[in-house]
Amino acid sequence: MFKSVFAASAALFASAGAALAGPYVNVETNAGWTGSNYNGAATDLHVGYEGALGDSASYYVQGGATVVSPDGGESDTVPSGKAGLGFAVTDALGAYGEVSFVGSGDEDLDRGYGGKVGLKYNF
Repeated sequence: MFKSVFAASAALFASAGAALAGPYVNVETNAGWTGSNYNGAATDLHVGYEGALGDSASYYVQGGATVVSPDGGESDTVPSGKAGLGFAVTDALGAYGEVSFVGSGDEDLDRGYGGKVGLKYNF
């Protein structure tokens, strides 16, 4: 079980053109359920950097550790990171994309990778 939702950071960069620049700290917890069954949570403890790319685009890159806490299991701290881009398509429409990875504490398990793309329309 390891699914992570990065909507907050994606929404931040979907509206490109904002005055973004510099280092930041991001702490984010994502929890999962199947029906009413709690599966566990993953908490990112990241340091990052964000900035503008011209007048209508932005980027960010962040990394650190994720504390994976499965329901009923032992927690594990693993390396993780993500990076994203956002840009203005029109004055009202923005596009964004993000790639991410999460390591595993077990050398026999594969590292997890993720990606997303989206559009945000402002009324």
